[in-house]
Amino acid sequence: MTRIIEPPLEDYKSLRQPLTRGESIVLDFFNKRLSPDWEIYVQPHLNGLRPDFVLLNPNVGIAVFEVKDWNLDAMEYYRERDNFGYEVLCANDGERRFSVQNKNPATQVNRYRNEIFQLYCPRLNSNGGFAAVTAGVIFPFADSKRVHSLLRPFLQLGENEEYKAYQPISGIQELRNGDLCHVFPESVREHSKFMTPALADDLRGWLVEPDFSKTQRQPLELDKNQQMLANTRTDSGYRRIKGPAGSGKSLILAARAAKLADEGKTVLIVTFNITLWHYLRDAVVRGLKIGRSLQNISFSHFHYWCKSVCYDAGWDEVYDRLFSSLPESGGNRQRELTRLLEEVLPALAIRAMAEPGAQRYDAVLVDEGQDYHPSWWAALRTACKPGGEMVLVADATQDVYGTAKAWTEEVMTGAGFQGGRWAQLGVSYRLPPDMLNLATAFAERFLPGDTADIPQQEQGSLALYPCNLRWVQCEVADAQELCVRAIISLMHQSGKAGLANADITLLTANMAFGERVVIDLEEFGPRVVQTFSGDKREQRRSKMGFYMGDARVKATTLHSFKGWETRALVVHVDHAESPESLALIYAGLTRLKRSAEGSWLTVVCSAPALKEYGETWPQGVAPT
Repeated sequence: MTRIIEPPLEDYKSLRQPLTRGESIVLDFFNKRLSPDWEIYVQPHLNGLRPDFVLLNPNVGIAVFEVKDWNLDAMEYYRERDNFGYEVLCANDGERRFSVQNKNPATQVNRYRNEIFQLYCPRLNSNGGFAAVTAGVIFPFADSKRVHSLLRPFLQLGENEEYKAYQPISGIQELRNGDLCHVFPESVREHSKFMTPALADDLRGWLVEPDFSKTQRQPLELDKNQQMLANTRTDSGYRRIKGPAGSGKSLILAARAAKLADEGKTVLIVTFNITLWHYLRDAVVRGLKIGRSLQNISFSHFHYWCKSVCYDAGWDEVYDRLFSSLPESGGNRQRELTRLLEEVLPALAIRAMAEPGAQRYDAVLVDEGQDYHPSWWAALRTACKPGGEMVLVADATQDVYGTAKAWTEEVMTGAGFQGGRWAQLGVSYRLPPDMLNLATAFAERFLPGDTADIPQQEQGSLALYPCNLRWVQCEVADAQELCVRAIISLMHQSGKAGLANADITLLTANMAFGERVVIDLEEFGPRVVQTFSGDKREQRRSKMGFYMGDARVKATTLHSFKGWETRALVVHVDHAESPESLALIYAGLTRLKRSAEGSWLTVVCSAPALKEYGETWPQGVAPT
């Protein structure tokens, strides 16, 4: 069996960042001593992170290693408390003392391990799956006892003894002796109950550049206006684009990112929803001309970016303390959380970006801009290189958080948009014509006229995209059963007209309701992938795993599905009072994707305020 090594060994002389002497020693060590089942990825671009090595065995697990060529005698390395009161790694070169916490290998691999588990392999079992990921540190030219003594306090809490096999620290002796069992204890396993080839595929998607010779790609289809916006920049580099649902805002963002990446420029794409990462990444791949250009692009959402820049600055403890100090419950918690997210965190990120070595990009592209606070945009501006590009795309009609009103023209001017108008998109290429008319009627009837962006019909599309639309007005007590029935009815269409169970999606704003529907539905047989976990961390993991080639029926929140589209939808509505709830309903209605083979949308509504509107639908019926 031939081992997979990426990049191939013959390409190592042409690496953008050549291997250090220590990294070359470690690569040779792993290649000679690991069984061929272990794949070796060297300096992979893990969505902006750059671990030295990632090892992957589809039946055993994952390992991430950081290698340091440090000579512990050339400088004095020690620990001390920083200005925030946290223990950090420092050095003394004989002339000055300085922090090297941002290069602390124990902190780095802990971060890589956490993000692999939470973001890039979110389908790993939440109970014990963490054990499938090893986080190791190797000092090829230092005594392992000295290294362990230096780094021991930075091992993750609870892993100092019982779980030390999952966080090994090695030095010169282990490499010289060929002691693989010490360098990587988990390598001796032949299988793990937590790891599967499907989970390995999840991670490979982030480790390996697209293989255009094997991947059937449908190039991005853009009209002339969209092409102009994707292929040009303004004189200032700042551009704002607005358009209704389905008008191609995200595709323009993806096409622009692909073009810049192919030119060798670095790009940060920032979404509001973590679930959008996969959608935008797939769109970017379709726009690339050079597969390896994908490594020039990083995907994030605002709060994850804030966390990343704080960690990069060595301020991980400072960042973590922000959230651990929140009140446990009550109104004070919500007020403090709002202040933290809107004021404190952006300000901390701006301070972190002022630290030496902060990561900056040639272009920062922001999707779902109507959901962003001006303070977030101000922080993101610090991530853009001088003379770079900042692009904001938005649809105020989908203002589900009530933030769009903060973007006054005065604020826009202060945000870098010096005069001029929004670039405007008008035509919706997503919605079937009949659904577009109903969505337009909803917007004109329920949404503020000064912000509603009404989609236009594509000429000549009326007869091309049939759809089955159904509005079911009901009592609250009946909604759960009706949603289950609607999903099962759609499943009867699977296998016809190119429809699959994976296309069927339930959307609701009520997480407890969604969880109950999933429980009822699974009693009938179909398995469901859903994002309704009550645990915030588990919610984040389930959202990241939601669209990783899963063939199951899907269920998620209306918020999480913003920016997405599908041919078969069941939308549950239980509240329609506030402007934000009405904007959220509109966002849900506009997720339906047109197809020449047909589309299906059933709305199950227990909100009395929408009963009259529901009667305008072609199949508006009440349960009997």
